[in-house]
Amino acid sequence: MPLTRDRIIGHDLERLAFRFTMLNEGEAVHCQISDAAMDELAGMQGTESIARQAQFLSLRETIERIASEIYDEAPRVQGYVVRIFMRHLGG
Repeated sequence: MPLTRDRIIGHDLERLAFRFTMLNEGEAVHCQISDAAMDELAGMQGTESIARQAQFLSLRETIERIASEIYDEAPRVQGYVVRIFMRHLGG
């Protein structure tokens, strides 16, 4: 069952990832996409931290679809965090 859109948390400079949540039957699922994976989706490199939210918003539909697919294949463990890396982009 696909996850549904929830809220944006923002860029995590320490982890070099953009964090957001999605919902699974009303329960929040924490998600993040690495900067490298987001740049790959956007076809660019080295996006500044300050521009990450705009980049996420422009790619949100695709990123959320990927997160939902990863979640569907993941073990059902309380507190599981969906993490999207380059290897999940299939290319």
